[in-house]
Amino acid sequence: MKTVLIKNGRVIDPANQVDRIADILIEDGKIKSIGAIKSKPPASSAGRRRGDFKGEIIDAKGFVVTPGLIDMHVHLREPGKEDEETIASGVAAAVAGGFTSVACMPNTDPPIDNEASAEFVYLQARRAAKANVFPIGTVTKGRKGEELSEIGQLCRGGAVAFSDDGDPVMNAEVMRRGLEYTAMFNRVVISHCENKDLTKDGVMNEGLVSTLLGLPGMPAVAEEIMIHRDITLTHSAQGRLHIAHLTTAGGVALVREAKKRGIKVSAEVTPHHFALTEESVKSFDPNFKMNPPLRTARDIKALHEGLKDGTIEVIASDHAPHSSEEKDVEFSLAPFGVIGMETVLPLVITELVNKKVLSLPEAIARLTINPARILGIPKGTLTAGVDADITIIDLNKGWVIKPEDFRSKSRNCPFANWRVKGKVVKVLVGGEIVFG
Repeated sequence: MKTVLIKNGRVIDPANQVDRIADILIEDGKIKSIGAIKSKPPASSAGRRRGDFKGEIIDAKGFVVTPGLIDMHVHLREPGKEDEETIASGVAAAVAGGFTSVACMPNTDPPIDNEASAEFVYLQARRAAKANVFPIGTVTKGRKGEELSEIGQLCRGGAVAFSDDGDPVMNAEVMRRGLEYTAMFNRVVISHCENKDLTKDGVMNEGLVSTLLGLPGMPAVAEEIMIHRDITLTHSAQGRLHIAHLTTAGGVALVREAKKRGIKVSAEVTPHHFALTEESVKSFDPNFKMNPPLRTARDIKALHEGLKDGTIEVIASDHAPHSSEEKDVEFSLAPFGVIGMETVLPLVITELVNKKVLSLPEAIARLTINPARILGIPKGTLTAGVDADITIIDLNKGWVIKPEDFRSKSRNCPFANWRVKGKVVKVLVGGEIVFG
């Protein structure tokens, strides 16, 4: 039985309100205990110790040790666009970013809309042998918004949530039925909130900047109308709703009010939306084109407030790889989407923790136990008996983001050449080192 000891780190486990210098003992891939463990100095450079402890030692002195991070919103492109990303390259990028578990969206080709396609994700993830991958099934067959997918069969295949992400479910009756059926299986619907009647042909946020640039806009109200609709439908259906990539001040207010009313709604924000504004689009760089689009400084302030007061419980990447051939074209012709798994953690530390928007434990909660609870997966904690999925972080390590060094197959990153702080040192999945 393999034994691993992680010593001397600052252990932060928001699920159990732990924040202290401690040792973590791992046995047979599971968390055995957290606490001071007496042991003698190392006998060799291999990290083995003689005496009262037999096993592998990882010295985490000066580092932060957390539950393995969870990204509940990624696009892995397989099957269909393996030139942009595969499950294997995606999980390599995930662990490099500190993520031990990811949930992948179903807008593949073909979509994840049946039991076999969900099982395929698990099979490919096992072959890659890096991070855990949890498939999200479609709400509607083929993501066409017309007929519900076989929700029960997708659950049997391992789907942990349901979404037509990339597109909204425009038909309100179909969305209502989807919320009702998924509630029967205690699954959440993840909503891409966009009224396409208002965003047709739009490529950036509608406002003064879009007018100055002569680019068609996507108004904030297009997002807010759908948030309001889906919250109302969730209340009627007694379902569970998660708002993907929240971007507007009005949307934050709607989610906050729904929570006060006891409606089962949660929300996430991405680093590009809490750190960048529409001003970036003045460069006409297609790496600043995403859906929903970059908004205003006022919206960013509201997103920060939503993170502070718990309205927004999750930070996710919305990792959306595109090949350079697709992305390196005229701004209006480029596809929406940017990659992000390898930059979430340093951006959270640099833009939120170091700027006092969130404390470090609050930030870690939004990357661990909060997404785990929403998805209903047994991850995001260091509780004794759970899988030893662990991330070790150097908070003070400064570095420059270089997309050419990423493990992802794609390079469409809006944060190229940013100076950030915070670097992943080591990642364990099931007690095995998979990075570092």
